[in-house]
Amino acid sequence: MDQEKPVILYVDDEPANLRTFKAAFRREFKIHLAEGAAEAIEILRNKDVHLIITDQRMPETTGVEFLQSINNEFPDQVRMILTGFSDLEAVIEAINSANVYRYITKPWDEDELRDTILRAHKLYSLQKANKRLVSELSEKVSDLEKTMLLFRKYVPEEVVRESLEAKDGKSLLDGETREVAVMFTDIRNFTNISSKLEAHEVVEFLNDYLGVMNDIILKYNGTINKFMGDGILALFGAPINYPNNSENAVMCGLEMLEKVREVSQRYEEKFGREVAIGVGINTGKAVVGNIGSEQKVEYTVIGDVVNVAARIESLTKDKPNSILISESVMQQSETVVETSPREPVKVKGKDEPINVFEVLSRKH
Repeated sequence: MDQEKPVILYVDDEPANLRTFKAAFRREFKIHLAEGAAEAIEILRNKDVHLIITDQRMPETTGVEFLQSINNEFPDQVRMILTGFSDLEAVIEAINSANVYRYITKPWDEDELRDTILRAHKLYSLQKANKRLVSELSEKVSDLEKTMLLFRKYVPEEVVRESLEAKDGKSLLDGETREVAVMFTDIRNFTNISSKLEAHEVVEFLNDYLGVMNDIILKYNGTINKFMGDGILALFGAPINYPNNSENAVMCGLEMLEKVREVSQRYEEKFGREVAIGVGINTGKAVVGNIGSEQKVEYTVIGDVVNVAARIESLTKDKPNSILISESVMQQSETVVETSPREPVKVKGKDEPINVFEVLSRKH
């Protein structure tokens, strides 16, 4: 608790009363004296004051009127009024409007007034501590809001909400096996493009491009697992599982192709070529969750479904702005998109060739 000596501003138009008050309490409290409202306000503007004690009957303004006038400029000080019995009813009615802590009847008893001052100062100290805590809490809330805004750039709103609401220590980011659709995408021939640009131009372009792609992925309930230079690994079905993850991934890929053409138009003159991407999607069971050490953890996805998705995406290099999907994705999204089969292809890690399909368009 705050142990500093109470600092009192005593306001009274009678000099004798001011002298009597200071003589009674100057050893215990730090005291400022004022003979009227104007002098009192000047003291408040230049001194650290904890408590205000004012006489009610003063020639220029009453004590209540004085306290009402300083409500906005000086809201923190604890206020008390000295009053005679003839003014008591008016003071009681005005207590709320002037934020008065106590009224003290004249003539005041020294011991009783001392106890009242000490209780008032304890209240002041509590209010001061609470205000400091509220300020610190506001800062932490502000920091948390900034973190949440950053978090929402990478994961859907539902992930943020459900993570915060998780109970019994259960986290959406705990490891588990689940069915997910995995998307890989990157820019065709980006190494050649970037070699002709200044470093700041590369960063400017990537921020623009990745920002557009990020918004589309979130729109279709996907989560960006990581950026890999100009490449993106996105998950549909983790950390939160949605219906129709494969459909979401394929529809997301189609919109990405549409939007990359708009991005390309902004940079073709500078690059001297079209900006094109390739998209590969596979679906299946994978292990998802936080992996790492005490110093650093990363939410990631592990499994054959990821490796195959990466291999499928690499097959788009011979056809820019195309989407290739596995047979499992085709079967789960054939009601919403038109596809065309490609020749079965041998991919690393698989004994038998896999069936691959090119996504042509949405079905009407």
